[in-house]
Amino acid sequence: MSEPISGGAAGVAGWKLIGGLAGAGAIGAGLAAIVVMCMTTPRSPREWAVGLISTVMGSIGGGAAVIQHFELQAWAQTPIGLVAMLGLVFSCGLPGWAIVRWLFNYIVERQGAGIDDIAADVRKGLGQ
Repeated sequence: MSEPISGGAAGVAGWKLIGGLAGAGAIGAGLAAIVVMCMTTPRSPREWAVGLISTVMGSIGGGAAVIQHFELQAWAQTPIGLVAMLGLVFSCGLPGWAIVRWLFNYIVERQGAGIDDIAADVRKGLGQ
């Protein structure tokens, strides 16, 4: 059993090894991608790649936007705050693939339509 000082030093070294806060974001993004892939199995390797990229980008971009919007940067000062940020980044990635999938399905359904037809469809969808 190690003493507290060397155990704490090992924890700090491990944290620096995985990249600190960037590592936490990557872990959250990766976990979100795994969950999404398990819940909605990709139909092809191409769809798998799109799902992975959109989930990771949703995690990183969405998580950063939420943290910035609500000014949660101070959470990075404590280990519990970092875990909370990891959960937030994870949560932001979950809808990423669904949104991209809906958008591409919409585009494929209206492949032969003109821009005026698309604009009218969007206006109708917005209730205008």
